[in-house]
Amino acid sequence: MNKKLVGLAAGLLMAAGSASADTRLIVNCFWPPQHDVCSKLLPDWLDAVEEATDGRVRGNIPPKSVAPPAEQLASVEKGIVDVAVQFNGLIGNRVSGPLVAMQPFSGIDNAPVLSQALWETREKFFADEFDTVELLSMWTISPGLLFSGTDTPIITVEDFASRKMWALPGPLAAMATALGAAVVASPAVQSNEFIANGVVDSHLGLNGDAIKAFQIAPYVNSMTRFSSPVYTTSFSLVMNKDKWAEISPEDQAAIMELSGPAFGMIAGGSWDRTAAEVMASFPDLGISVVDADPALEAALMDAAAPITAKWFEAAASNGIDGEAALAFYRQRVAELSK
Repeated sequence: MNKKLVGLAAGLLMAAGSASADTRLIVNCFWPPQHDVCSKLLPDWLDAVEEATDGRVRGNIPPKSVAPPAEQLASVEKGIVDVAVQFNGLIGNRVSGPLVAMQPFSGIDNAPVLSQALWETREKFFADEFDTVELLSMWTISPGLLFSGTDTPIITVEDFASRKMWALPGPLAAMATALGAAVVASPAVQSNEFIANGVVDSHLGLNGDAIKAFQIAPYVNSMTRFSSPVYTTSFSLVMNKDKWAEISPEDQAAIMELSGPAFGMIAGGSWDRTAAEVMASFPDLGISVVDADPALEAALMDAAAPITAKWFEAAASNGIDGEAALAFYRQRVAELSK
């Protein structure tokens, strides 16, 4: 009888040990619930992680974001959530490296290529920069665009300067201000309240995915096309360090196989597909596409120069050779796009 009890107790202890070894992740998503990141990309990643770890690591996504866009990294550091996606443009005071992909006129219309190039640049130049969290992946999305909400398209420098314009915080807001526009800057998820309510009559930085996700199309009359994309944005997928430490080395390796550049390219491809679908719908929506005056593009390039120079300084203060990193990133973009 005692032997049976001992055996039963041992079995219960083994089961308890197995249960305690399981890791449950709270994965935050700050986009609207219907956005691909919340409804497909992160759920698919979690499913793959659960399968690859034989169920030892699994997770769920809250129905509503537990923190605003600017505080995703902080929410992971504090353990409020275990995993989150951070828009790198909102943490420029914390990290410099990821902003290499956000230097104006450095991108192309191929987000998977940009994402692969960004990860390679990270590995070579700033692999240790995210030291307060575990960096799982990074990616770059489809280029941000210039739209007019009035019957008059934005073609010339004078057109641009006459506008009340919403812009993404950071380089785009600074460039638009330098050209004379009256700028309102906010995270993209807050753009609708300014655009739909008529606070602005144009916007710079939203791509096709954002036009769809934030229901901007009814307030767009035309899009201005440039010979080279003006701006792209990058994101980071991060995990709390203590939560990462709970996971066995074998399962960590399995998770990284599903993350890193592999997940980044999937995410970038998702943005590209949505952007292409939205762009294809422009004729039916009555949205025209016009070409920018070369002088407008040149003026934006001139406005971008001091922004990139300032980034070089910030990168250097963090021990990163920004000039070499940007040159490498652009080189890899060119090579990978062939």
